Amino acid sequence: MNIQNAQKEVDTWIKEHGVRYFNELTNMAQLTEEVGEVARIISRRYGEQSEKESDKDKDLGEELADVLFVVLCLANQTDIDLQAAFDKRMDKKTKRDHDRHHNNQKLK
Repeated sequence: MNIQNAQKEVDTWIKEHGVRYFNELTNMAQLTEEVGEVARIISRRYGEQSEKESDKDKDLGEELADVLFVVLCLANQTDIDLQAAFDKRMDKKTKRDHDRHHNNQKLK
């Protein structure tokens, strides 16, 4: 599935199962909350904090999907073609960062 299809799928889901999009500020707060859940799993599972028993069943993939869902909602409601924006960003990063990362002594 490409990003455009994902945006369409989210829009269809909102129309069929939701009432409407939450406003942009609410979705921004929701995105922050979802990113926090991802951070909690990563910091406890891969970082130095111990993982609480109640967090051991949390699925990182599902939490990342929650982040993606809200990002797609924000793109839809602000009329962003996220596929075009992503393609443009990847092109820019490729041109800008290729040599920079290969020449970074910290990464060797």
